[in-house]
Amino acid sequence: MEKLTLSQIASAVGGCCQSGKEVLAVCTDTRKIEPGSLFIAIKGERFDGHDFIAQAFEKGAVGAIADHPVAGFENIIVVADTRRALLDLARYYRGLFSVFTVGVTGSVGKTSTKEMIYSILSQRGKTLKTEGNFNNEIGMPMTMFRLSHEYKNGVFEMGMSNFGEIRDLTHVCRPNVGVITNIGVSHIETLGSRENILKAKMEITEAMAPDAPLILNMDDSMLKEVSHLTDQPVMYFGIDSPADVTATDIRTENGCTLFCVRYYGQSIEAMVPAIGHHNVYNALAGFCVGLVADMEPEEIVNGMRLYKNAAMRQNIVQENGVTVIADCYNASPDSMRAAIDVLMQTACSGKRWCVFGDMLELGKISEEAHIEVGREVGRSRADGLICIGELARGIKRGAMMVGMKHVYHFTDLALAAQFIAKTVNPGDAVIYKASRGIHLEQVIARVSEEWKK
Repeated sequence: MEKLTLSQIASAVGGCCQSGKEVLAVCTDTRKIEPGSLFIAIKGERFDGHDFIAQAFEKGAVGAIADHPVAGFENIIVVADTRRALLDLARYYRGLFSVFTVGVTGSVGKTSTKEMIYSILSQRGKTLKTEGNFNNEIGMPMTMFRLSHEYKNGVFEMGMSNFGEIRDLTHVCRPNVGVITNIGVSHIETLGSRENILKAKMEITEAMAPDAPLILNMDDSMLKEVSHLTDQPVMYFGIDSPADVTATDIRTENGCTLFCVRYYGQSIEAMVPAIGHHNVYNALAGFCVGLVADMEPEEIVNGMRLYKNAAMRQNIVQENGVTVIADCYNASPDSMRAAIDVLMQTACSGKRWCVFGDMLELGKISEEAHIEVGREVGRSRADGLICIGELARGIKRGAMMVGMKHVYHFTDLALAAQFIAKTVNPGDAVIYKASRGIHLEQVIARVSEEWKK
């Protein structure tokens, strides 16, 4: 972080402090406080940062933002809402830099698309990105404070669960380019319809300059009509539909996906070190961003080759002679279909197994969504299906409806792990996929322990 004074910070957040003391870092967690930090007291569901203000100063904080004065301490900047102050300060800090920024949102594939764009833009200079799941109103602003004059680019993932959240984040980021990967049914429990999800995602444009392009997936039924709904210039990518940037001749070799990128009457061969059509979509979105950033096509495809999956997303390892594909960070009907696609494209000499768990936050469509995923597994060439969780009973039902024979269900993670370890054999391939709350990574770890016995 570049240095700010407490008086600068107070002005940015609408508070009052005349101190010229320098702030070297911004922190919302006293466990990470270092000398010279500014502590922002955030209230959560199970904690109140105001209870830790004294501890923050003891560890070297030079000031704090709070929603009330604190007796015995100076340099407390008082505001009405500390969460809003964090966003206001991050927006002010962003304005200190001339940097090419990309905002990424969507129902599925935000993180992997962000990682792809990061890999591409890194060919042109030091690039900042949101790490892990730091894509909300706390995590993304905290990422912004890592920005310095050394950076040429920034890629910021924007998550949301309701209206207004992406609006807040886009005003912090002020994207030079906006990317929407797709409009699925994640958070439909809160927002009620895909139309409302699209409306919430489109908030990304509210802090974009009039000439800043919006990059969209033409193969998405909701996004293909967006060019008629916005004044932003739109650039489309796709595989199945005509678009500005498309992919043809898609094939899998040695765990990689090769394809031809066609754009504005030209073409170039490309490769990503991952399997599945969804990774081709990510690459096409990244190619569009590269073009907007005035990169040469050769630079862009070189960045694609250096792409790395984020943690818990399509990590492929060989263990006990089995190809294990761990993709259990989150799950929705769209990402489950992508997981089936990955499994079908994975070379193996034995059987192919799906280990699928509950998909959360689907509201009233949950039962039918789980059943449909089961049907799709049953219609694929998968040899077996292991379902984990209460909602995953629907996945089992759907698979059995279309005649799939080797279908099993567990609610106990330990029992599921024991069964998988005994049933999946050398030469087989297995993919794990579920919502993060199911903790499917624990099953993977237990299977590994069983195999080592």
